[in-house]
Amino acid sequence: MVSTLSELSLDVVADTMAREAPIRTALLVASLWAAAPQATLAATFILPPGEESVVGRLETITARQEDTFSDIARYFSLGYKELRLANPGIDPWLPGEGTRVLLPSRYVLPKAPRTGIVLNLAEMRIYYYPRPQPGEAHKVITYPVSIGRQDWKTPLGVTRVALKVADPTWHPPASIQAEHAADGDPLPKSVPPGPDNPLGRFALRLALPGYLIHGTNKPYGIGMRVTHGCVRLYPEDIEQLFQDVPEGTPVHIIDQPHKLGWHADMLYLEVHQALNRPPNTTFTDPQPVMDALLWETRLRTEHRIDWKKVEEMVRHASGIPAVVATEAAQAPPSPPSPATDYAPFTAPAW
Repeated sequence: MVSTLSELSLDVVADTMAREAPIRTALLVASLWAAAPQATLAATFILPPGEESVVGRLETITARQEDTFSDIARYFSLGYKELRLANPGIDPWLPGEGTRVLLPSRYVLPKAPRTGIVLNLAEMRIYYYPRPQPGEAHKVITYPVSIGRQDWKTPLGVTRVALKVADPTWHPPASIQAEHAADGDPLPKSVPPGPDNPLGRFALRLALPGYLIHGTNKPYGIGMRVTHGCVRLYPEDIEQLFQDVPEGTPVHIIDQPHKLGWHADMLYLEVHQALNRPPNTTFTDPQPVMDALLWETRLRTEHRIDWKKVEEMVRHASGIPAVVATEAAQAPPSPPSPATDYAPFTAPAW
């Protein structure tokens, strides 16, 4: 029985790495990190065929004395919080020379149209499906983002990129001006382009009035709920997205804390912390996960679900995908009852 988040992470990593051939080797990743720590690795993948919906792979690097999680997350285009959840027990500000750090760089694609931009709020990540040129393979490019705070939620729904703006001027809305004034930090009516502009150098204005996908002048907040509802990316990520995305591109904003996907005839589960969870917990309702698993395997009667692993993953919601159903000769154990006592796991204070 896996009883801690640390043990769960190690179990998932060992299980996943043992099952799959590498897309890029850990040696290559470590070499790139050691050689060019200020670059960023774009998370770009060829779309898998048919029903396949798992991309990327888990990797590890060796931390250097000067590294922090913020540095590592930005270099590998990861969010700060997802890196912390994947590496419990490691000091994010001083991992330490020689410490092995897990990169949570495997993703189950969300259940959403594979066109344009898909923003999954629960995992704080964008999936961009560019239209391929003739002769090109279909691809997906994924970026970590920051989203709206609990009191300034990013809305769900379907919209589009209405306007692309380079070097935008920020006009703080009255509500944000009032909040800053109440805190003794009054804002000007407008902030011109430059290092003090919180929109960064590029912005995609959505058809939803008042909402943008934009850069930032505070990149170390990426991967957390810190905005007033807009969506922030690392400066280098928004520059790439800005260049690639045409005006009119559809944008699907969804909330999928759990995702299921097939790869090599195995079913993967990925569980994230629910946005509406009680404070300081990772609690996720197990019933929707159980229902989704039974539906996904309804036509594959030879596959058996590892309900013990499912329960552990729902409890800890680390965001690391793992195999939960494979072909097996023996009958599966009974699924856990919805009435099971799912004691909330106390998450570290961010």
